[in-house]
Formats: sequence, C-alpha cells, structure tokens
Amino acid sequence: MGTPDFAVPALKALIASHHEVVGVFTQPDRKGGRGKKLLCPPVKVEAVEAEIPVYQPERVRKNADVLQTLKDLRPDVVVVAAYGQILPQSVLDVPRLGCINIHASILPKYRGAAPINWAIVHGEKESGVTLMQMEAGLDTGPILEIHRVAITPAMNAQELHDALSDLGGEVLVDALDKLEAGNLPATIQDDDASSYAPMLTRESGRIDWEKSAQQLVDHIRGFYPWPGSYALREIPCAEAGAQDDLECSTLKVHAARVAVGAGSDALPGTIIQADCSSGTLQIATGEGVIELLKVQAPGKRAMKARDFLNGCDFSVGERLL
Repeated sequence: MGTPDFAVPALKALIASHHEVVGVFTQPDRKGGRGKKLLCPPVKVEAVEAEIPVYQPERVRKNADVLQTLKDLRPDVVVVAAYGQILPQSVLDVPRLGCINIHASILPKYRGAAPINWAIVHGEKESGVTLMQMEAGLDTGPILEIHRVAITPAMNAQELHDALSDLGGEVLVDALDKLEAGNLPATIQDDDASSYAPMLTRESGRIDWEKSAQQLVDHIRGFYPWPGSYALREIPCAEAGAQDDLECSTLKVHAARVAVGAGSDALPGTIIQADCSSGTLQIATGEGVIELLKVQAPGKRAMKARDFLNGCDFSVGERLL
C-alpha cells in the first residue's frame, strides 16, 4: 500500500525479492500538471509494469468491498509506505504478520504527514527510516527497526526524501525475512518523547524575517521544493491612476546561507546588500544576516542571485515582508 515516489523503491525491492506481491493498493488517479490530465500514482505505474493487480479505492475506512478484497488476497503481511489513507483496525487485522509501515523519521519524533520537511526546518542533524508495526493510532505502533542517515548542512527536503526513499527499499526485504522467522522484536514507543509533523500548506512556506538567519536557512531547505519559501514585496500598483497605491509581489527563495561574520542593526527583512557585480543579496533577520543564493520573481524562472540582481530594481533599505 503506497502512492507517491517515496514508496516506489520499496515496491521494486519486493518485486525483485523472493516474496510474492499479490496486490497493490494505491490512491485513485488524480488530475494534475498544467493540462490537468488524469495522472496515475507512481506506485501504480510500477505495479502495472510488473503485472501486479492494482486496487484504487477512494476510501479504505468503512468500505466492506476493500476489506473483502484484502481478505481474498490472503496476505501474510501488508507493507505500507506513504499510502495517504489511515487504515482501520479491521484492515490491520487481516494479514497474518500484521501491517508494517515505512516511516520517514526516527520515531517517536515526527509522527504525522510531513516528517522529512519538519526535521530539516527544526534543524535536526539526522533522520532515518523507522519500520513499525502498525496500530490504529497515528504512527504510534511498536518499532521494529530504525535506520539512520545524517542531514548535511546543505541538504534540502527533496534530497533527504530521496535518500530515505532508497533506504526504505534497501532494508525492507531483510526486515520481512526476520519478521517471518520471528527474529524481529518490537519496542514500544515512548509517547512522552513524541512530536508531530503536521501536513504542509502553501502558507507554511511564508518567511518570517523575525527568526534567526540559521532558522530561515533551515526553513528554506525544509520546504524545498514544496510548498516552497517566499516573501512579499510591496511595489507600486500597475493600475492607471493608482500610482500612490502599493500591491504585494511574491519573491520565492530556493536556496540561501547564513552570511558568516555579517551583522546589521536594520529591521528584520531589510535588504542590506544588493550588489550586482558580486551577486550578493543579503537580508537582515531577527538574529544575523541571510544571503539569498537562488530566487524567483513572479513569471520568471528561478535564477542565481547575481542574474536576478542584474534584472531587478532591488535597493538597499527596502524591506521584504
């Protein structure tokens, strides 16, 4: 049971192993892209290519047909990786060895929908993949194995996603063999040490210049590529007769770093350096100075700060919101 790219390496590992994949459950096809065409989930694409039966129920909970289909498949174990639906106890009880979830954090920290993003946003130095025995609670089941990876200072959420996705595929088959042999003991989670990683929204990416430069760098890394990080800039209204009015334009920030050794008494969000020749674009924050490395103006492609400064009218003293 899985849906996005994150789950594909796990499915590939199972297909290539001595285990038999008797069925794949994934989310229904959805419209997406510029043309709003009907798109198949990545897991479905992989399953169809391997000629594995695919099931795409809109809802799993309180769905008698789904429950009966699963019973008819008679699975020994169900592997779940970013499926996108909460499984009811009736489904969890079907497989002989239970349901095993591949969760992209070191549980009990970062239970929930977006553990990869929030680990980076909060400045964590490591993350990992937890294999857990599922129960009715949200990522609360007993831990079977934890496999760790370092979060390097420049790593963004997409890079960590790819690393953890591959890691899940690498460790899964061996863990299932241990489970079948009865050699995979479970450890109850410490609820007091738990934290929650809520679902992301467009507003999650809004930059708060009152935070420190390091916190903002982590914010930009953690929300790349989605929902992305952005600030607002006030510009004169383009409508005729409204020269004195201002409207907000969005500036997306794709990459940044702490400006080591730089300091400023300017209000947070104030541009303190915008040098076309050196390509230096620095902003005052609540603590320290941040240097924007890659940005994107409305209707434009993402570009390095030097190229951006050559074609814009940013000026020292202007304040981003």
